[in-house]
Amino acid sequence: VQLQAFGGGLVQSGGSLRLACAASGSSFLINSINDMGWYRQAPGKQRELVATITSGGSTNYADSVKGRFTISRDNAKKMVFLQMNSLKPEDTAVYYCNAKITSWHVDSWGQGTQVTVSS
Repeated sequence: VQLQAFGGGLVQSGGSLRLACAASGSSFLINSINDMGWYRQAPGKQRELVATITSGGSTNYADSVKGRFTISRDNAKKMVFLQMNSLKPEDTAVYYCNAKITSWHVDSWGQGTQVTVSS
């Protein structure tokens, strides 16, 4: 499964951005994707979970983004989105899309998209 992320950029504090990630590859594997999500890695820090969403639509968020970020998923289009509002400078990071297929032990990552929030 290949993942392509879109939508990063430079925004002022308090602004909004929407990230999108498209899955491609084997139809069999794409249709078997369980969880999709977004992770981020700031300079000098470890990669951390931002938000995940199951195939059934259940969501999980990092405490630091709750109430500001919303993850959603379009199973028909094999895409996952991250709406980021009220952005803060500490949200600055490279954001990575992730897809997991539990039964096939697949854990795929996209190439990352830079999000920079200026103060």
